[in-house]
Amino acid sequence: MKTILFSLVALFAAHTSNAQTSRADSILADFRKNPDHVLVAAHRAAHTHFPENSIPAIREAIRLGVDIAELDVQRTKDGVFVLMHDRTITRTTGQPGSVADYTLAELQKFPLLHNGQPTKERIPTFRDALLAAKGNILIDVDFKVDGIEAAKDCFALIHKTGMAPHVLFFLYDHPDAAILGAHDAFMPIMPRTRDVASTHETLGYGKFPALHLDETFYSDRLADSVRATGARVWMNALGEFDKKEQAQRGAGFDSFFQSFPRTGIVQTDLPGELVAYLRKKGKHRL
Repeated sequence: MKTILFSLVALFAAHTSNAQTSRADSILADFRKNPDHVLVAAHRAAHTHFPENSIPAIREAIRLGVDIAELDVQRTKDGVFVLMHDRTITRTTGQPGSVADYTLAELQKFPLLHNGQPTKERIPTFRDALLAAKGNILIDVDFKVDGIEAAKDCFALIHKTGMAPHVLFFLYDHPDAAILGAHDAFMPIMPRTRDVASTHETLGYGKFPALHLDETFYSDRLADSVRATGARVWMNALGEFDKKEQAQRGAGFDSFFQSFPRTGIVQTDLPGELVAYLRKKGKHRL
């Protein structure tokens, strides 16, 4: 039996049927009404001048006109959801061990590093990050805690902050989308698919706001199948394309969109540059 998931498109319709009251509402409306506009996702938020996954990096993404801040979520020893990409905290704080080895109070004694240097910033809670984003930007939750029950706990926190309509909850294992969709029909879920077969399998579960495809199996035909359901195609410019863009302005992004022309959301380490590029092409709201 197919699991019918609550589509983010329906959530968008509910939120944009009334007068828009925030920048986030404007992004939602663009997501729903303008499929030819490309949304920009800032990888680990806008971290060029600030520590990745920090509150200032979220605020910088907002300032740059970015649509989505991608944030990595883990859980502390005492059960608090915090932002951290790596399993260990060494690269970002210089300290040993993993997030789960410390309580929140212990973690917040450690300054976050930027370019290897300590800053005034501390590891933020996911709740504080949601509140910093609220009304200003969408959040992609890259959930790095194992287990369905942990995801359900995170869902509850998102609902408590009133941020559910402004979230994409990214799942690495696409079958989990059916389970969690049945648990919470109001949480917008974005599954990652691993090949053509798993993409079609996921589309059979119900409707999603977006699907994360990979360059290894992307095709325009497959992307059109995703778009036909009302979902956006999420692709990454991270790595090769971002590096090419850094070397020559426009070259990396030109190459990206030549390779993946049906993309509806692009994750990048150069979010400000991509917003400017897309606006010049008439592919991003002003």
